[in-house]
Amino acid sequence: MVGVLGVGRYNPHLMEIYEYVAWSGGPIPVANVRRIFSRFTFLCVLCFSMASPVLGQENPGENGEEEPLPTATVVDVDASEQKVLRLGLPDFFGDETYAVGLRAIVENDFRIMPGYRVLGPADISHDVRAPGLDIHRPSWFGYGVQGVIKGEVDRVANSPDPRVHAVLHFHSMVGVARPPLVREYDGAADGMRKFAHGFVDDVLEAMTELRGPFSSSLVFARRLAPGRKDIFRSDMDGYGVTRISRDGGIAMLPSFDDQHRVWFTRIQATGMFITHSGSGERPVIHGDGIHMAPEVCGDRVYFVSSRDGNSEIYSSSLEGRNVRRHTSHPAIDVSPSCGPGGKVAFVSTRHGSPQIFVLDGRDAPARRVTFRGTHNQTPAFCSRPEVPMIAFTGRDEGLDIFTVHLGTGEYTRVTQGQGNNKDPVFSPDCRLIAFVSDRRGGEGVYVSSPQGFRQTRVVEGGAETVDWSSWWR
Repeated sequence: MVGVLGVGRYNPHLMEIYEYVAWSGGPIPVANVRRIFSRFTFLCVLCFSMASPVLGQENPGENGEEEPLPTATVVDVDASEQKVLRLGLPDFFGDETYAVGLRAIVENDFRIMPGYRVLGPADISHDVRAPGLDIHRPSWFGYGVQGVIKGEVDRVANSPDPRVHAVLHFHSMVGVARPPLVREYDGAADGMRKFAHGFVDDVLEAMTELRGPFSSSLVFARRLAPGRKDIFRSDMDGYGVTRISRDGGIAMLPSFDDQHRVWFTRIQATGMFITHSGSGERPVIHGDGIHMAPEVCGDRVYFVSSRDGNSEIYSSSLEGRNVRRHTSHPAIDVSPSCGPGGKVAFVSTRHGSPQIFVLDGRDAPARRVTFRGTHNQTPAFCSRPEVPMIAFTGRDEGLDIFTVHLGTGEYTRVTQGQGNNKDPVFSPDCRLIAFVSDRRGGEGVYVSSPQGFRQTRVVEGGAETVDWSSWWR
């Protein structure tokens, strides 16, 4: 989901193209330099066009026709007490090292998830060991919990590599007593993290009828040096950050497809193209002009291209064939984002300032969906059809995260007064929004509820253009 200029995301990328040409080792063929700088010049024009009104059109923001974005201050605290679900989480039994580690993963998942509060060993005064992995329900009534999680981890004896047997029980305290949710794991000790995330997802589904997002992944770009940027992937809690782009130059604007391959834009001395992690970084979409910001919607990959002279939204097959053009306007169209039911959001200057539009189908006309603020960019759909919502970056005094409900037109401010916050994306269950922030106290990737509650840094260090995998690995 490519951003749009001014103080958005285009300016750094323009500088990276310049820096790459300046810092690349070895001679670069003259034809390639000309190709890169011709695209650089186009992007400069793109930057200017997005920062200024389209010729012949008025900027509605300058004439007061657009209301400002909402300014209500976000209080970065947990949800109100009456909406919090409480979970009892006593110490796990068994091998102390592995039991403590497994419990910590479960607790951290519920720490990240807004609307949940964990009661730990210090909060629990009765004997929890006597029933083993079962519970004595009357003993828990006074804590006001909606559920209790108990676990045990034992190391497998005589194994050359660390192997464990783990059991987790979730006991619902809502309604009449019923059998617990039980999950077991036998395998390598380093596989317990994935097991724990899957268990938390199952607990969330048992409590709310909607599976959790903890078995999913994040992907983002990170600048390593002048002229060098790579794509990194991690678990959604920030664990296991791994570089997945390898060929040098600039890799940017990553996104997942349904097969959990990562698509991204690659800029090298030979030019600009779109590739993915399953292609050996060979060009999948390339040719004259710019080609950037891939976003896979089902069996099509949408992207931005200037192949016909102007920045428009196109799509192709996943092999880069059967290219279709979806927008045709003298304004600038960028930043495609997939939505449910074949919808595609994008950013356009066709009404003057950068605003978010939606295509409702292949041949449907574009309709504008943001009418507040004078510079809105990086749209991201919630993937659940029953939650018709788009998160986006809006510019007022700085860059902040907002949502707009497509049914009611209601806007919600997610961040405020904490540095620049940009590039939002919904979790697959839409309970969380991930975004990039350079706020005081630590830049990185943060997650929060769509209302701005419980803003938590999950990836430390510089990052940009984050995306979230669709449902489960």
